[in-house]
Amino acid sequence: MDKIETAKFLLDTIGMPIQQQSTLCCLTLLAMANIKKDTNFEDASNDWVRIHDVITFIAEEYGVIYAENSRETFRKQAMHHFRTAAIIEDNGKATNSPNYRYRITDEFLKVVRSMTKSDETLLCDGENDEITHFKYRHQSLKEIYASKKKMQKMPVKINNQDFTFSPGKHNQLQKAIIEEFAPRFAQNSECLYVGDTTEKDLVKNIQKLKELGFEITLHDKMPDVVLYREDKNWIYFIESVTSVGPMDPKRIVEIGQMTENVTAGMIFVTAFLDFKTFKKFSESLAWETEVWIAEMPDHMIHLNGDRFMGPH
Repeated sequence: MDKIETAKFLLDTIGMPIQQQSTLCCLTLLAMANIKKDTNFEDASNDWVRIHDVITFIAEEYGVIYAENSRETFRKQAMHHFRTAAIIEDNGKATNSPNYRYRITDEFLKVVRSMTKSDETLLCDGENDEITHFKYRHQSLKEIYASKKKMQKMPVKINNQDFTFSPGKHNQLQKAIIEEFAPRFAQNSECLYVGDTTEKDLVKNIQKLKELGFEITLHDKMPDVVLYREDKNWIYFIESVTSVGPMDPKRIVEIGQMTENVTAGMIFVTAFLDFKTFKKFSESLAWETEVWIAEMPDHMIHLNGDRFMGPH
């Protein structure tokens, strides 16, 4: 392997995410360890360096030119993640200080030096003692990030079953629709459909939707949340709007095409997290629809018509 391939193999072996195995990250590691094309890994060092020094080293030793104004790219793609993974440390100065520096930790320097004459063997045997020791002492960045992502998941109870939504404003609002809107304005309703930003059809009761007369094809875009209240035979079509997709006239027509054979009463609701977002979309909302705002959950806004809430 050449130096860059060895650096990539090392980053992969200690559990760095694929984004932190890029050429930029590999060259950053080589620069911080002062490993040139003709330098052995056993001669690696960990002097304090600036990102400017890293960029200069890469250009002089590997012929890859990065603009001086790409320092923020190095900071975000390499330095931040390397530090989280205990590969490097900083000198504790203010980040805007001209004396701010990074270096490879003494512990990881041992790992880098261990790659000499063993990297080809590692491809077959897996790990050397220094890598094994480092991994034992430190959770891999892949595991750290996966754990954080899991922790950020939002628990939500749908039809008395436990689910989780991915983090984000859109799902935060969907959670509020199910847990705050439904008990107030769609009592005893069943959720027939709700998606997730990473799992499109988190809940999709196809059998019940067909029984109600839905004609769903792959080209149809379901509303964000569909609730059915059996005691009144009402279906609630709810759009969770944080940036796009309110119940405008065009959307009403699209849903109408999906529900030509539906005989249940239909209620169209646009949900917003706050009044500020509602005002942004207020002029585009269709008449004869409802508005629910999560920050004032006990109230509804009814756009015209002879009833506060009900199908038309």
